[in-house]
Amino acid sequence: MKSLLRASLATGCALLSCAVMAADDSRTVSLFNGKDLSGWKTVGTKGTAQWTYGTAALDAEHPNHLKVAGPGTELVNPQAGLNLSSEATFGDCRVEMEFMVPKSTPGNGIDSNSGIKLMNIYEIQIFDSYGKETPGKLDCGAIYSETPPAVNANKPPGQWQTLVIEFRAPRFDAAGKKTENARFVKVTLNGQVVQDNVAIAHGTNVSRNAPEHPTGPLYLQGDHGSVAFRNLKVTPLNL
Repeated sequence: MKSLLRASLATGCALLSCAVMAADDSRTVSLFNGKDLSGWKTVGTKGTAQWTYGTAALDAEHPNHLKVAGPGTELVNPQAGLNLSSEATFGDCRVEMEFMVPKSTPGNGIDSNSGIKLMNIYEIQIFDSYGKETPGKLDCGAIYSETPPAVNANKPPGQWQTLVIEFRAPRFDAAGKKTENARFVKVTLNGQVVQDNVAIAHGTNVSRNAPEHPTGPLYLQGDHGSVAFRNLKVTPLNL
């Protein structure tokens, strides 16, 4: 019995050690410096609107848009413009962020349409889906055009919302052949699980046929509408 207990404790300690290693916050990096776009590349040619910094808020005169209401360190895209792709690349990781979107107008859904793409191709949708009874594949928290969120966890437009993504990168053998699909291990929106252990065999939507890789950048969509971000952090994991 004592031997069994010692073995159980040893196994438990080993598992705990692995868990601590997987969630080593000392490796967490912040991707916003609060003053410029250092560490990011702009992508796309839609419009001339530029990302800026300040304090984000709803535009009372144009509720489909956000505005910079004062000084601050929040990343704000007041209207549809360019996308952002990080210079840093990641494999398995946990992405934590807060976002704000304006009100979506029926028939003009681009007003609050954004997203974050892991490795530039696997997208978690960001959208004003507040109050929708049954969210679909294009609603906030969806794996875009693939898997709807399990619940509608949206807050009203104009409020900051928290998104946490735990992502496992696709695996490849020595010859570069994919051996395992990418996987959204867990996605939580405002504290509620919206995706749980969902494999994805390819990029989403327009990236469906894009090449897959073991590491890649993060991509913030800005060409579909107004959006703001803050407190974007990435922690490399061993999943």
